[in-house]
Amino acid sequence: MNERVENADIDMMTEIATLYYVEGETQEVIANRLGISRVRVGRLLKKAQAEGIVDVRVRQHPAVSAEIERELKQRFGIKRALIALDQGDTDAQRSAVASLVADHLARSLVEGSIVTVGMGRNVGAVADNVFTQGERKCSFVCAIGGSQRAGEYMNPDHICRRLAMKFGGDSETLYAPALVQSTALRDELYENRTVRQTLDRARRADLALVGVGDLSEDSNMVRMGWFSPQEIAEARLAGTVGDIMGCHFIDIHGGPSATPMQGRVIGLSLTDLARIPDVIAIASENTKAAGILGALRTGVVDTLATSVTNAHTIIHLDEATVTER
Repeated sequence: MNERVENADIDMMTEIATLYYVEGETQEVIANRLGISRVRVGRLLKKAQAEGIVDVRVRQHPAVSAEIERELKQRFGIKRALIALDQGDTDAQRSAVASLVADHLARSLVEGSIVTVGMGRNVGAVADNVFTQGERKCSFVCAIGGSQRAGEYMNPDHICRRLAMKFGGDSETLYAPALVQSTALRDELYENRTVRQTLDRARRADLALVGVGDLSEDSNMVRMGWFSPQEIAEARLAGTVGDIMGCHFIDIHGGPSATPMQGRVIGLSLTDLARIPDVIAIASENTKAAGILGALRTGVVDTLATSVTNAHTIIHLDEATVTER
């Protein structure tokens, strides 16, 4: 197909999509109006979605999550909860949760805003679900170092770049590895001027996007080879239920867990995160309820983004473990 035909198809798809989705015309009316078959109208509407001309998203009614949000805010003192409807597979669930976060960013960001960005699939999915118009002229700064094994999609540097492209802002890389061999080496790197300058800017952020991890065999840390299966198993036995941003390992009560895995990642501390006005913790997988509960109990989370099932499980877990604190 030559360029002229491709452009003609794009023009027709745009016109059909506008008539159908914006003006509310039926496919039959559109077909008669344009002198083509109804079948072709249907095919072009589907192709318009595949080509990104049309973005169709089903939003839940606010009443669906309002009661759960109130309960979570009351229990954990958070500012808001973004609760996505349950989906049939993990990718769809991740996209549904990320879409709510992307909408929250679009509403919250203003010119000059700084967003500090963590690592992971859930954080990366936010950039894929930004559909907004108009430049914000804000900055996206890495909150943690990078990892070659994480790949482009999950690395904070690439997530920052994708978000900056979507919002029309700029991005700043943290030129340091995410994981180092020892706490001593981490402390030494913190003294590096380039590292210190980027982290100082990240500490001044208005919002933070962080993932909440679990210690399952499918966790990012295991797949990236940061820690061995034995280290993960020992951490679980020591009471570790998850992590915040891939570097702060926590128990069910929100305290730091007693594991040698602590203190080896270059990034913002929990104290740094606590000073940021809106820390958005994102977790879509149903394996992460205990990790999310621990994260909420740290007191650093301002906005929780997760699924309906996770929200209910978190509330039940909180009720079951509240007497253990």
